[in-house]
Amino acid sequence: MSKIVLPVIILVLGLGTGAGASLGTSVLLMHGRAAPAVAKPVSPDATAKSVFVPVGAVKAPVVFEDGRLAGYVVFNVQLEVPETREADVTAALPLLLNAINMRTFKTPMAQSPDGRIPDLDVFRTLVVEAGAEAFGHDVVRRALITEVGAV
Repeated sequence: MSKIVLPVIILVLGLGTGAGASLGTSVLLMHGRAAPAVAKPVSPDATAKSVFVPVGAVKAPVVFEDGRLAGYVVFNVQLEVPETREADVTAALPLLLNAINMRTFKTPMAQSPDGRIPDLDVFRTLVVEAGAEAFGHDVVRRALITEVGAV
């Protein structure tokens, strides 16, 4: 009789353990769920028509990964901003230029081995980050580099 009862007891205990583990896992996962996503309120600037504000010529150092200076280049930049913020951005362009200068000397932009070719994607990202510092977040939608020249 014990040969029949022992496997049945092990089977019942295995089923109970598996069911308990399953219940515990589902409870743990249900409590870890995030609240349903709520739509973010859309700012008026996000739906406003875009305009391009010319920044003009921006002289920037091209730096290697190890911090050595490779040379200087001049970028002509335009910023895409909401039409409602055009006057504010134009008035605060010196703040943008300062923020760009504070970033360029410590951001490696040399793309070629001799350092004559700057990485445009790095500079474009740098300008957008500087725009967020100078004008606030979500004001500069993108930066357009219209011309690059060596100094």
